Amino acid sequence: MTGEEAAAYIHSHGWEAHAPGLDRIRELLRRLGEPQKSLRFIHVAGTNGKGSVCACLASVLEAAGYRVGLNTSPHLERFSERIRAGGEEISGGELGAVTERIRPAALACGEHPTEFELITAAAFLHFLERRCDVVVLETGLGGALDASNVIETPELAVLTAMGMDHAAILGPTLRDVAAAKAGIIKPGGTVVSRGGCPEADEIFRRACRERGASLRELDLSRLTVRRLDLEGAAFDFAPWENLTIPLAGAYQPENAALALAALEILREKGWSIPEEAVRRGLAEVRWPGRFEVLGKSPVFLLDGAHNAHGMRAAVESLRTLFPGRKTTFLLGVLADKDTGEMLDLLAPLAERVFVLRPDSPRAMDPAALCALLAARGVEARPCACVEEGMEAALAAAGRDGIVCALGSLYLCGEVRSAWLQNLRS
Repeated sequence: MTGEEAAAYIHSHGWEAHAPGLDRIRELLRRLGEPQKSLRFIHVAGTNGKGSVCACLASVLEAAGYRVGLNTSPHLERFSERIRAGGEEISGGELGAVTERIRPAALACGEHPTEFELITAAAFLHFLERRCDVVVLETGLGGALDASNVIETPELAVLTAMGMDHAAILGPTLRDVAAAKAGIIKPGGTVVSRGGCPEADEIFRRACRERGASLRELDLSRLTVRRLDLEGAAFDFAPWENLTIPLAGAYQPENAALALAALEILREKGWSIPEEAVRRGLAEVRWPGRFEVLGKSPVFLLDGAHNAHGMRAAVESLRTLFPGRKTTFLLGVLADKDTGEMLDLLAPLAERVFVLRPDSPRAMDPAALCALLAARGVEARPCACVEEGMEAALAAAGRDGIVCALGSLYLCGEVRSAWLQNLRS
């Protein structure tokens, strides 16, 4: 089986018709010899910031000499981005090989596993074959019933910034969403939380008490941002001083601080993570599509903001980096998102908006999105394709303007691919 055939097989088993639960992934992994039981995990859940925190953790641990597995979702441009070992994406041949092992086991299950469950199994097999010392494991959706939660008590559970997302699945209130995320808190485990959201914090504290888990909440009074620009940030996180990250978003120092708090706990547990590895790992971290700077004349930014919480962070970053200036947006959203709140946040900063349809069956119709923007007094125009939208936005902004593409990770990947292809052509 080739990598393309493997990805096609995995994608052919959507989750929409299946009830949430861990029975399918448990049966699949049992048939595969329980690979997850031979691995150590850092399990990361939350609404926003999961990927950035995972990337920081993986980069520092690799700099410290550990072979790290990194399992994230969704991907931006290539399926192989989801599964990395030792900093390398899984190859087509490796993906094909593990999928050939998985397919007969999946067919033998009482109910065929879903796409995300198949990806999770493939990642575990790959990490075991690559002899990973630790796996940084991002939840896909929620926590309690997410396929990644099939693991036993991890080395550390990390809870990132909280907000409303996936309400149709996780529940209509922030307490419901937090309760789902709290599912990664295991008996006797160790937990570090971003904190700062009283409703969620109450849920996490109670879950830790009930399950005998220790909890540490991030103390942001330790964080001082010294510099923030398009090159990234320099910051202190007492007693650490003069740390740097090459990630431009105003929210990234806080994500790095949460990763540092997690690393401090690992050091206390006996992990060998020298100061030099911390500094080098943060300085070298890469996480495309999160307030990523693609160009500077005009400034062309790419951000994965796909819900109101993420949109607020992106807008705050734009205001911080470009005070008093407006932005030309490339926008595409999914119909099941909190679109009204997202647009309320974006509208005051918008010079104009070029609207696209993300490559997803859940995408919102561009004409409907334009109407919602027009109702907020924003000039908006639908575009037939990403290339048309990019060309129009760049022309409208001019050499001294600002363009920001956001609203969906699917759109983010399409824009990034089109930009890089234009550079190569």
